[in-house]
Amino acid sequence: MHSRRTVLTTAAAAAAAAAGGATPSIGQQPPSPVSAAVSAPAPSDATRARLRRLISRMSPEEKAGQLFVMRVYGHSATDADPADAAANQQEIGVANAAELIAKYHVGGIIYFGWAHNTREPHQIADLSNGIQKAAAAQRVPVPLLISTDQEHGIVARVGAPATLFPGAMALGAGGSRDDAHTAARIAGEELYAMGIRQDYAPDADVNINPANPVIGVRSFGADPQAVARMVAAEVKGYQGAGIASCAKHFPGHGDTDTDSHIGLPYIHHTAEEWERLDAPPFKAAIAAGIDSIMTAHIVVPAFDPSEDPATLSRPILTGILRERLGYDGVVVTDSLGMEGVRKKYGDARVPVLALKAGVDQLLNPPDLAVAHAAVLKALQEGELTERELDAKLMRILLLKERRGLFKDPYTTHRAVDRVVGTRSHLAAADRIADRTTTLLRNDAGILPLSRRRERRVLVAGVDAAAPSGTGGPPTTVLAKALTELGFTATALSTGTAPTQRQIDEAVAALGERDAVVVATYNVTADSRQRKLVAALLATGKPVVQLAVRNPYDIAQLDGVRAALASYSWTDVELRAAARVIAGRRDPAGRLPVAIMRADAPAQELYRIGHGLTY
Repeated sequence: MHSRRTVLTTAAAAAAAAAGGATPSIGQQPPSPVSAAVSAPAPSDATRARLRRLISRMSPEEKAGQLFVMRVYGHSATDADPADAAANQQEIGVANAAELIAKYHVGGIIYFGWAHNTREPHQIADLSNGIQKAAAAQRVPVPLLISTDQEHGIVARVGAPATLFPGAMALGAGGSRDDAHTAARIAGEELYAMGIRQDYAPDADVNINPANPVIGVRSFGADPQAVARMVAAEVKGYQGAGIASCAKHFPGHGDTDTDSHIGLPYIHHTAEEWERLDAPPFKAAIAAGIDSIMTAHIVVPAFDPSEDPATLSRPILTGILRERLGYDGVVVTDSLGMEGVRKKYGDARVPVLALKAGVDQLLNPPDLAVAHAAVLKALQEGELTERELDAKLMRILLLKERRGLFKDPYTTHRAVDRVVGTRSHLAAADRIADRTTTLLRNDAGILPLSRRRERRVLVAGVDAAAPSGTGGPPTTVLAKALTELGFTATALSTGTAPTQRQIDEAVAALGERDAVVVATYNVTADSRQRKLVAALLATGKPVVQLAVRNPYDIAQLDGVRAALASYSWTDVELRAAARVIAGRRDPAGRLPVAIMRADAPAQELYRIGHGLTY
């Protein structure tokens, strides 16, 4: 009996072949490096000479610091709130971003919502300017590369009033490269206006494993060639807006059932399977001129029998990414605080091994003092050479040069007001979202709901915590949207594990209404969400099931006759789903992944490309 993973791998391989995705195996030498297809203008000799002079002025401590991209708590570079200053002292030994830069000479800072970096656009711009002023005050002034994870969908660090777009799998369901390019371009313009010059997006992983706990809807889908097209479109969109794009997580995190934040995943693809399934999006990103690529904390035994995670693997990062694929841009690690990279070696060895493997930037080590000292010690003892560090610094500085940081690293409130969350940007997000909602099942024409027959609607189900600043809760957003569309809708949150009391309450509430929309979230065989849906179905009232994260829920829900997928529970996607439910928009999305039967995992319930319309 084939495993679900084997079946999905085979299906994805077939899709790749059908799309003309056959590629040479690892053992074959391509005619030329992938990066030769499309490349950024080569820096002039004068530019390189100027950057070499800059590097020559740096001390070993400054050179080592430039390799790090670090978190820091606080809304201001110099005046962090007391609690944030205390957190910085405890974790980093400094009070604020300015002190971090002065002490460690870091080359970049990453913004997080939980670190209180991203309260609102004007504050973000002020923080960015404060960071750049601190950088300019160093003995050797080097602008910082300020980064964040703004994938959209379920991963967004900058929230409203910035424009928030559908996430990758929703865009994959829409299938439009123009929409992907537009979303990335607008998102990039808004980040640029806030002083953020690098986005750790797009996700280039091919999600062929429904059990993947960490990628899922962050991926454009399960067809490698379709994912590759969307990745290339977003790379061009982001970088066309002036910010650095970052494809992740090399060599591919799509076929794992372990979260690398808490464990060390294994990818058991053969070299040939990797070529067909994982490589195409990264090749497309390189061909599109990608500025940076992020590593994965995963083990790929086919490429490195030592079973070191890819982040620490020279055969993978230098042998495949640099030499085989011809990539000479910046390589950045995934967070070094994740368990996947800390599992095998101590925190002092990890940064050194990553640099030796082919990494340029070290992202967010758990203890910066330990990591910085380890790099210095390796340099002093000859394990790392100054020539190697200088080459890494050159790649980083060339990226900063390309993104205009040496010319003008600052922004203004006027730039924020002119660009961030404008009416035209918000309208574009809604138009794009309207092309993503997927109608999986519609027996007896239950959908669209009629304002005459089903005017009174109950919206029940999950209210998962919203990604940073993206609104919610989901049931309230759906109910409000349906009410604005002419229904009388009421929200009732029942959670991801509804109790019997909550189920009874939902059934009683439906008794006074004409139909129910039930939001589900990653339903499994033992999920109590199944009991809720079954109880609602037993009333005989119309039941509309909306999967607000992974689209696989329908396989676990017997008897559901009307089912949709929105691929996220962010406001822009929920409002689009409401328009489909109300019949104001025809469902246009098509499944970018296969949904397998729960009772027969080797059989497809719905194949890639499935999607109904009215």
